[in-house]
This record gives sequence, C-alpha cells and structure tokens, in this order.
Amino acid sequence: HRIAGSGDDAVRSAARSRRDGRAWSASRVVDARDDDAVGLAVRALAEGKVIAVPTDTIYGFAACARSAVGVEALYRIKSRNAAQPLAIAVGDVRDVGTYGEVEHLPRGLLEAILPGPVTVLTKRRAGARGASESLNPGVDLIGIRVPNSDFVRAVCRVHQGAIALTSANKSGETSTTAVDEFAPLWDGCERVFDGGRIEAQRLGSTIVDLSSHDGAYAIVREGERCASLMRVLEDVYNLRLKTTT
Repeated sequence: HRIAGSGDDAVRSAARSRRDGRAWSASRVVDARDDDAVGLAVRALAEGKVIAVPTDTIYGFAACARSAVGVEALYRIKSRNAAQPLAIAVGDVRDVGTYGEVEHLPRGLLEAILPGPVTVLTKRRAGARGASESLNPGVDLIGIRVPNSDFVRAVCRVHQGAIALTSANKSGETSTTAVDEFAPLWDGCERVFDGGRIEAQRLGSTIVDLSSHDGAYAIVREGERCASLMRVLEDVYNLRLKTTT
C-alpha cells in the first residue's frame, strides 16, 4: 500500500474546493415561487448586483437600470461588447412612457401587445430618471419590455424602477430555458431565481421599432409570436411595415 503524502493532500484539498464551490454556487439558487424571492431580488438589485430571472421567453440576467455598477456587471458576466445596447424591463405598460416616447402611437396599441414577448424600440425620453448614464450612452433609441412574467413584473414594481435585462448566456451563445443550462455563470450572479423550465423556442422576444411618427414599424429581430404581432399592428392599428430600399 502506498503511503499518502503531500500530493494526496493537495488532490483532496482541490476536490474539496471544487465541491465547496459547487455548493456555494448552488446556494445562490432560489425558487422564484418562494415568498421571499421578490424581496431577495430587489435587495440584490439595490446593491448593484446581477440576478438571473425567468421571463416569458428565456432566462435573463438583470441589474438595476439606474446603477452604473449593475449595468457594468451585466456586460462583464455576458462578456458583451459595451457598444451593444441593453434593453430594460418595467412592471406595467404605463411605465413604458417613463423611459421612451410613446405619445405618437395609436391609443391602445401598447396595451394590445404588452405584457408579452415583445421588446418595443422607441426614442429614449430625454432626462428620464431611473436609467444610468452608463446604460446605452449615445444611443437615441431604447428597447423596453413588459414580460408576461409575474415574477419579473413584481420585482420591477417593488424595486420601483426599471431593470436592465439581457439573455442569461455568454454573448453570442445559445439562449437558455432552464437554470442548469447557464450553471457555469452562476458565480457572476448574486441570486439565480429558478422558475422551472420555460416552454418556449429559445427565440427571445420580437424586437419591433415603433419610433417612427409616420405610421410605419420595423421588425428588428424576429422572435416569439412575431407573426401575430405583425397582424395586430397592421390589421388593428393600420401601421405599415417599413421596407428598405
């Protein structure tokens, strides 16, 4: 029999460290249905931390939109180019106008498409409070979501402000519909809120540009329910699809 030496101790120590690391990462996972889940999320946001949340399309990383520290942390965890804008999410349709200009849109349009798997792109409201200057500096348009997710909307309401929201993955990689799929990134999150597997097609939200004042719209990214969104915009609100020449 071989006598255990310092090399064996090092191996055992490394194994313990890996186990402890996995246990610590797992301790960050919280059932999104728990009574204290929303409070834990809001506390983390207030501290400028990143959280992972279930939306109506895919899992997302979120941070307080008015926190420069939080916004920078989102870019770090994603390894995302700082020139790529982030969308925000709000709790209710009426909050969209706090951050973006929507007065030119037909009455009832936003309520017809939100909450839902849609990111509305419109002109950023000048001087809007509640969004850090580090959030998409120099970009005139802003993408705004009202996800059909009770958890995310409750977090936004209690947080009393918008959250910056992006997909829970490394930039350019496949989107995720279960928390285990982005487990290697848990360490970058203060909390990971598990809402179970999301029954969607990993498409993300449809991004629609509604910034035009001439009755036209543009689809920037086809995502969930794109066709039904276009039918509503055209058949109900008489908008026309903007064509490129």
